[in-house]
Amino acid sequence: MRRYYEFAFVVILIGVLSLFLMRSLEATRVEMEEAVVQSEAAAIRIGLVEVVAHREVFGGELPKSRNPLDWVSTRPANYVGELDSVPESKSVWYFDRHAEELVFRFRDGHRARFRFIRESGSEQSRALLVGVGLSRLEDQSE
Repeated sequence: MRRYYEFAFVVILIGVLSLFLMRSLEATRVEMEEAVVQSEAAAIRIGLVEVVAHREVFGGELPKSRNPLDWVSTRPANYVGELDSVPESKSVWYFDRHAEELVFRFRDGHRARFRFIRESGSEQSRALLVGVGLSRLEDQSE
């Protein structure tokens, strides 16, 4: 009889520890997804600077598009294009045509939004560099 109690205690203990582990893993997944978004945004910013630098050296015109991914040579692998509404897919990048924002939709449904800035000499954004920038806006929940 004592063994049954010991076994029940071990099962309950493992269950409680598993619950804590699952919560920690979920928090880590959210943080990792945010880190991926930040690194992709940084890569896009670098691509924008490269385009402007190339134009300064070799001349030519800058793209007219408000979509920053039309400016850069490489796009995130999970970019689904320019859309008029929020896609059903999660963990994807898309460009919202109406709001003119680059958006990443997280697995939990909230969205990180980025505004493409194309101005010279503006003090409004720290993300502005050489006349172009990508500024993060407040996230939106569903």
